[in-house]
Amino acid sequence: MKAVTAEVAKIDRPAKKKASRFFSTMLQQRYLYLMSIPFVIWVFVFSYLPLWGWTMAFQKFKPAKSFFEQDWVGFDYFKELFHDDTFFQALRNTLAMSVMGLIAGFTIPIILAILLNEVRQQMFKRVVQTISYLPHFVSWVVAAGIISKMLSTDNGVVNEVLVGLHLIHEPIQFMAKGNLFWSIVTASDVWKETGWNTIIYLAAIAGIGPELYEAARVDGASRLQQVWHITLPGIRSTIIILIIISIGHLISIGFEKQFLLGNNLVRDYSQTLDLYALNYGLGMGRYSFGTAINIFNSVVSVILLFTANGIFKKITKESII
Repeated sequence: MKAVTAEVAKIDRPAKKKASRFFSTMLQQRYLYLMSIPFVIWVFVFSYLPLWGWTMAFQKFKPAKSFFEQDWVGFDYFKELFHDDTFFQALRNTLAMSVMGLIAGFTIPIILAILLNEVRQQMFKRVVQTISYLPHFVSWVVAAGIISKMLSTDNGVVNEVLVGLHLIHEPIQFMAKGNLFWSIVTASDVWKETGWNTIIYLAAIAGIGPELYEAARVDGASRLQQVWHITLPGIRSTIIILIIISIGHLISIGFEKQFLLGNNLVRDYSQTLDLYALNYGLGMGRYSFGTAINIFNSVVSVILLFTANGIFKKITKESII
């Protein structure tokens, strides 16, 4: 009996030490914990408390009735969702634009950050940085107007240039061609966000020790070799973390760009899952159906996040969870 008690005491001792260390650290950093309380409350109120609304997806929800008066229908709305051809069309559009945006939205900012890092004229570098990230501060309402005007057949800049270079014989109706819509959205997003995303990579590059570049130059490495063997490995962790986070949001790309740039002529290519939930859920007063769509988005996003994190953890030993 004494031996068993001694073994239990040995097991409990590390746990007690960890708890003691935790409370000691908490006491030392009490002001930091106090500063974080408002943000914890904000996250709880706006991110976790609304999860109670998910119960609407399992009810035939009517706003006039209280929670206990609602009619429960189980998974009926999810069955209806997976038997709707429009849902699969919206899913196709969402995944297509997400993958295109993920590829372009990562490669181009990284390339721009590396090019800017190689620039030695600081004034030119600052000017390019400022011009490239200014579109980020323009709302999508204004940006969509600019893009539509540039692609217009009536004195649009793009058509004027293409006709002037004799690449086309007559203006192209870009905004009326569904097969071009995904590319237009992707290019618009790249134009608007590339400069802003570049800032993150420039900050990561700035953290690489200059002595590594000096040693590489002494060994006779070219600029391209320095980029490949020093710069890219130096920002690998940043790239992987951002990729994992972006994959987690792969299916939740919003609807602002598609709603503002789309029209009835390209509806089959512009409707995303969020826009589908807005039109067929809230727009038609079918709150339970709209909630079912959002639950699907959230569950798939969580699965993608954990899957991407697990894959990168095995391959690169990098993880965010």
